[in-house]
Amino acid sequence: MATHLKNLSDFSHTSIPNGKGFRIALVAAEWNAKITNSLYQGAYHALLANGVSAEDIISTTVPGSFELTAAAEILLTKNLSIDAVICLGCVIQGETKHFDFICNAVANGITNVGIKHSKPVVFGVLTTDNEQQAIDRAGGKHGNKGEEAAITALKMITFSNIF
Repeated sequence: MATHLKNLSDFSHTSIPNGKGFRIALVAAEWNAKITNSLYQGAYHALLANGVSAEDIISTTVPGSFELTAAAEILLTKNLSIDAVICLGCVIQGETKHFDFICNAVANGITNVGIKHSKPVVFGVLTTDNEQQAIDRAGGKHGNKGEEAAITALKMITFSNIF
């Protein structure tokens, strides 16, 4: 089925671990705030709905998506007993190559921080062609990628605790 025909935030086919006792950082970019606020709300409420207590959610913001990597690194280096970092941002294609450079740097940076710390660092960054695509994925007809990022964090924390 084509992406444009369905809500991608459907978890009916999978089990979601209970997040009780998990400590999770939510880092949201301020750039494209209308979108990132929706992503944040989706992630925050998904964590609460799946057992994470409000006291165990560390929320912070950074200026833009590029800064998400540094924020994740700082949070995990400060040894705040964080089980996962969820990075939320939105980069919308413009007329220059800036989009490509930012998306590539953020994706690689988030991956590298996770590998360095052996902790889940979740990529909850929308990389869209236009604002409408972002709206559709931040609580619109295609679901909420923030919610998906929260579920990913819970699953990856559970996975990392197995080994």
